[in-house]
Amino acid sequence: MAASAERFKKAAVKAAKTARKWAATAAREADKLLAEAQKRAKTKQRQARIKAALRRTGKVLKAAGRAAIVAGIAAGIASARAEKAKR
Repeated sequence: MAASAERFKKAAVKAAKTARKWAATAAREADKLLAEAQKRAKTKQRQARIKAALRRTGKVLKAAGRAAIVAGIAAGIASARAEKAKR
């Protein structure tokens, strides 16, 4: 009886060690997956921030372009008035 109990105990310990080993392996793999997911999320967030910054820059450049056009037109009108006043 003691021999079979001993074998059962030995088999249970071996199974527990194997389970622990596979649990550690699964935890490592889960950590790798989590790290990769976080990296991708950071990349997506970074891309979103870059796109937003580019949109803002585009808006600023458009506004600056419009202001330059308006300034050019105003300068042309002022120049024409100055010419007209000299005559």
